[in-house]
Amino acid sequence: MSNDIQSPAAPARRRYARVLTIAGSDSGGGAGIQADLKTFAALGCYGTSAITALTAQNTCGVQGIHAVPAAFLRQQICSVLDDIGADAVKIGMLHEPAIVDVVAWAIDRYRIEHVVLDPVMVATSGDRLIAQETVAVLVRELFPRATVVTPNLDEAALLLDRPLDRAQELERAAQDLLTLGARAALLKGGHLAGQEVADLLARPGLPMLRLASARIPSRNVHGTGCTLSSAIAAHLALGHGLDESVRRARVYILGAIAAGADVVTGAGHGPLNHGHAPVATHLLAC
Repeated sequence: MSNDIQSPAAPARRRYARVLTIAGSDSGGGAGIQADLKTFAALGCYGTSAITALTAQNTCGVQGIHAVPAAFLRQQICSVLDDIGADAVKIGMLHEPAIVDVVAWAIDRYRIEHVVLDPVMVATSGDRLIAQETVAVLVRELFPRATVVTPNLDEAALLLDRPLDRAQELERAAQDLLTLGARAALLKGGHLAGQEVADLLARPGLPMLRLASARIPSRNVHGTGCTLSSAIAAHLALGHGLDESVRRARVYILGAIAAGADVVTGAGHGPLNHGHAPVATHLLAC
């Protein structure tokens, strides 16, 4: 007698969209891995971290930096990627050449497809966060490996070794970042004076993409760079293309700035409101 009873189908396996942040820790919670993890969660992703440095930091500035040894950074990255994996990686504060080398090795070793490099060099308070000798290593090793680099004007001026203080200079500066080896460059123009904030996305062989919005008056702008780059990484992990990821990330950060503009946190530059509009966690098929 034939057996017509069929076994029930196995339930479909699902997983989170995963984003790893490789960056410094901000004890004040407004920037660094703290801002990154808040952003990933708010945009429906599962965030993991590998810490490059500990900072004693608050809304008024950076009081101290304690470097993490390169070998331990490598161990953190391997622990995460060997087990959990990542659909995208956001890179932040890398303070010394040996740290940069570990990150470059990891991108190659694990074949990370989506990499957002925020070349964190100067804090909102003006404190310098990177050794001079690290800059050339970062450009050489990570610019060609990153999907996009996201410097602000102060960081771009340091990278290009010239001041950038006029809107007319931004398009050339964005193109010059490509000549340093970047596959794409998002030059953030928020440090310029004026009622409009314009960012430029440069990609080889494509028209410059200009993204502009009205300036939101706020003293609470600590961690804007970390948050924007993390939001781009999150949207790349969710499957959006680079242009769309940048557009969606800007919408998110503008909302976070507006929602936190009148909130008092500390005596200096306060954080954004990362949780202003959280979305449900996205689940992807395994």
